[in-house]
Amino acid sequence: MIDTHAHLDSLEDADAAVARANDAGVTRIVTVGTHPESWARALAIAERHVGVHAALGYHPHDAVAADLGALRDALAHPKVVAVGEAGLDFFREGHAPADVQQRVFAAQLELAVELGKPIVVHTRAADAETLAALEGFAGTVVLHCFTSQAFLEPALANGWYVSFAGNVTYKNAHDLRAAAFAIPAERLLAETDSPYLAPVPLRGRTNEPANVVHTVAVLAHARNEDAAELAAQIDANATRCFQL
Repeated sequence: MIDTHAHLDSLEDADAAVARANDAGVTRIVTVGTHPESWARALAIAERHVGVHAALGYHPHDAVAADLGALRDALAHPKVVAVGEAGLDFFREGHAPADVQQRVFAAQLELAVELGKPIVVHTRAADAETLAALEGFAGTVVLHCFTSQAFLEPALANGWYVSFAGNVTYKNAHDLRAAAFAIPAERLLAETDSPYLAPVPLRGRTNEPANVVHTVAVLAHARNEDAAELAAQIDANATRCFQL
């Protein structure tokens, strides 16, 4: 089993979390770095663990200080499998202005194409703008932590990978489970977004990669599939998507 999106560098003891994940059958993790200091921590963790790979990019909140040359250099590391998370987040003010976020997102899309790596997309309160930025994008798209129904039809039409996090397990997340049912099996991914979005029955606690098993179980139930078979399918999807 794989956790396709975790922030191991934000956990108190990343190495212990990796060990617990392995004990739970989660043998591969993509850890995400969101700014230069985070990239360094993510890469250090990945270097210590065979089953841990990294995705590096500028989170939209960190777009103001973006140095695309530094990002290109960091993406050359052999354990980096994706660009991101990158995208647009207009939910809270006080972070990067919208125009800066859009410019940095566009630059990261170009990098993904240039380097032949998938782009892991973060979007919040910016549906129309994110879809506009992705229009015509020729590379591989991973919609991280799927939450917006506005992306369902474009995802289906464009063959994007769609990743579900612990919030798909929440009692009232009927729309998310319906979306999970609609995604083709070969385009489905699962993640924890650790340390955020712990799934039921662990909601409210610090999340970690071992807990992706709960998300996969709920996805399987929503899709009327066997959990072990779906876990194997998601693992195969991630292998293809991230060229693992």
